[in-house]
Amino acid sequence: MMSGKHYKGHEVSCCIKYFIFGFNIIFWLLGVAFLGIGLWAWSEKGVLSNISSITDLGGFDPVWLFLVVGGVMFILGFAGCIGALRENTFLLKFFSVFLGIIFFLELTAGVLAFVFKDWIKDQLNFFINNNIRAYRDDIDLQNLIDFTQEYWECCGAFGADDWNLNIYFNCTDSNPSREKCGVPFSCCTKDPAEDVINTQCGYDVRAKSSDEQRTYIHVKGCVPQFEKWLQDNLTVVAGIFIGIALLQIFGICLAQNLVSDIEAVQASCLFT
Repeated sequence: MMSGKHYKGHEVSCCIKYFIFGFNIIFWLLGVAFLGIGLWAWSEKGVLSNISSITDLGGFDPVWLFLVVGGVMFILGFAGCIGALRENTFLLKFFSVFLGIIFFLELTAGVLAFVFKDWIKDQLNFFINNNIRAYRDDIDLQNLIDFTQEYWECCGAFGADDWNLNIYFNCTDSNPSREKCGVPFSCCTKDPAEDVINTQCGYDVRAKSSDEQRTYIHVKGCVPQFEKWLQDNLTVVAGIFIGIALLQIFGICLAQNLVSDIEAVQASCLFT
């Protein structure tokens, strides 16, 4: 070793390190919050005390959205946060690979949705009709359907008659329900002067003629209304997806740069 001479080796970029740490700790906390909301919702519905009831719901349980999204955000946030803070190359590589897989899946889903538009439309119709059958089985699913029908001013998958699939709203003679031949209140056209929602506004409405129904409820289905919404907001939707994709690519590049810096520092230490 030569005295009086100093050699400047590789250094880990503090900017990249703490940027990745700060960004991912937000994701990690959001993931914890989503998981907490999902578990709380299941606890309120008694699912946690009877795990087998998870499969009892015929339709889609919206709680799964919180759990899956929260779980992915928790894993990504934890790996990126701890990996950057502790300069752990394994966790950083896991973070970048996991993020890359998600990006690839999103890209693949986008291409498939464009190529197989008719198949996606059929699957969406099947999905909505399945959830119409289970409308009264789960309060979270019920709220999701009501929000969808209110937001897009629609009723059923392709029309109000889709509610014949539900045992409470179908028009069969054997149906003893008071909601027979009706629709949920979320299908009703709203009167701006009404301060309180009339939850019985859809009663017997499908027993009326088609022209009369238009006065009381939205007759367009949610699938065509969703397609129209996509066309009207195509620029915004595309901008959001491009923004998310760029953010993911940026995160992968930063993580890879940090890994390269850490490995360069480790290599330089071996030869010092």
